Amino acid sequence: MDSSELVSVVITTYNRSDALLAVLLGLSQQTDRHFEVIVADDGSREAHRRAILDSSVAQSLKLVHVWHPDVGFTASRVRNRGVAAARGGYIIFLDGDCVPEVDFIAQHKALAQPGYFINGSRVLLSEALTGRVVAGLAQICGRSWTYWVQQRFAGHASKLTGLLRLSDRPGRVERAFSWKGIRSCNMAVWRSDFEKVDGFDESFVGWGHEDADFVLRLHNSGVFRKNGYCATEVFHLWHKEAARNQESLNARTVKARAKTDITQAALGYAQLRVNDDVVVTRLG
Repeated sequence: MDSSELVSVVITTYNRSDALLAVLLGLSQQTDRHFEVIVADDGSREAHRRAILDSSVAQSLKLVHVWHPDVGFTASRVRNRGVAAARGGYIIFLDGDCVPEVDFIAQHKALAQPGYFINGSRVLLSEALTGRVVAGLAQICGRSWTYWVQQRFAGHASKLTGLLRLSDRPGRVERAFSWKGIRSCNMAVWRSDFEKVDGFDESFVGWGHEDADFVLRLHNSGVFRKNGYCATEVFHLWHKEAARNQESLNARTVKARAKTDITQAALGYAQLRVNDDVVVTRLG
């Protein structure tokens, strides 16, 4: 990818402004600054919205805040709305509790390739380290090997792959569809490919597997997966497990679709939206 091409970072969030502020701080420290930030807010309360919109880091990033009322876990819907507000030809999806390393944008650009999407990975942080990060007492971006080795042996980081940087290589590519390791909390796709499969399927509600469905439809359309291990890892802040009431239903839907050649969302990005309830706030 040409380093001058605009990238849009679409970040999902819900009632966790302290974690999102840590993510935005990481983005403000990027070595490659040619990107925009779209916060796709799945119905956060006003206090959390204001905490983000009034923050100095949001102002410095000139972010776009896209919000709709809380109607439950609707990640597909709010991601689609986030993309609709974005201007870039390349989209990086990030969750609001995944802090990027300082070369996150640069590494994603280095791996970007027509005909492929990037499936990133993550380093899980402990509850204790997460508490220090969101309180502003610990800086985790741009730290040394020594720091992360100490955190690993103290049980505060799940692995050390966030320290490694491996170049692009054929071994990153998976040409067969696989559920393993699919994470829309750190995923990048060309906007043209996103639109080709009609984005995320908004018929998926509740937690789980809307990202697997998206990847399946990309695969069926001829867009293959490239894994971003040892290049694009993010630091995943600890949180309690979300309710997974819809997981089994969503999983069954994807398993049934995996037996077909489906490429289009049942209720996707391009649908006609009448009296849409989305509120878009642009800073800067």
